[in-house]
Amino acid sequence: MIEELAAPWSAQREGRLHERRQGERRRAAGAGRRYELVFVDRVLVTLAYLRLDLTHAALAELFDVDRCTVTKAIGEIRPLPAARGCATPIGARLRTLADVFAYAQAEGVRLRWDGTEIQVRRPTAHQPGRRRFVSGKRRQNTHKCTVASDSEGRPLWVGAHRQGRMHDQTALKTEGIEDLLTQFPQVERSMDSGYWGLAGLAPQRIVVPPPKPGKGPTAEETATHERERRHQSSERICVEHAIAETKTWRVLKRYHGKREHLAQIIDAVASLASDLAARR
Repeated sequence: MIEELAAPWSAQREGRLHERRQGERRRAAGAGRRYELVFVDRVLVTLAYLRLDLTHAALAELFDVDRCTVTKAIGEIRPLPAARGCATPIGARLRTLADVFAYAQAEGVRLRWDGTEIQVRRPTAHQPGRRRFVSGKRRQNTHKCTVASDSEGRPLWVGAHRQGRMHDQTALKTEGIEDLLTQFPQVERSMDSGYWGLAGLAPQRIVVPPPKPGKGPTAEETATHERERRHQSSERICVEHAIAETKTWRVLKRYHGKREHLAQIIDAVASLASDLAARR
């Protein structure tokens, strides 16, 4: 991963310096002030932050630098793993929703989908749009995203980042999933009851829990519904494992930082977690 991220980091650094200089380099390469944290240390600081959720002040003490240096290093490195996408067993990396559908159709993978929420700081009082973060399910201020996995619980895609008030199905629709259902009709999907509306678009290829029986059901109807519900739940448990694998990274247990950075952090964690899952 160090080798993979080195070239993008160097290009990002040179582009930033070129913009600041307003032109080409004026001194020989290597001249100027030395970094307090070299590239490898910057990657280690970022990984420690994502994995352990250590504060920037604690990381500064560990690496014997100023806290601002740690904050700057994390801000530089964080976008690099976020842009990598999720790894797959065949070596391809999936960065967009269209990539996931194309991979699933080519490899015969049945996709599992589910939404997850991460608690975030409450916006400032009297701020416009403050209620957009309040989840109707958890009754907390949350950030919501959608996870797709395969039958082995490997995260294939994490996206559709929205405020907690938006419904899971609405978030996927705004990502253009309706068009992809038409373009990739052979891809099978398992979803929970929150996606019943999408199941109506492709009932043969989208499996959702059966509706509850009507009033006064017989014992046989109740037993049939419970059996079908349990079977569908066992089909979807893989995506729950994928969500749990990303949330073992402590920064996603409960996020205390700036909300505008969280989507990028989730993408970075999903990319790193998928590297481990792809080896299974």
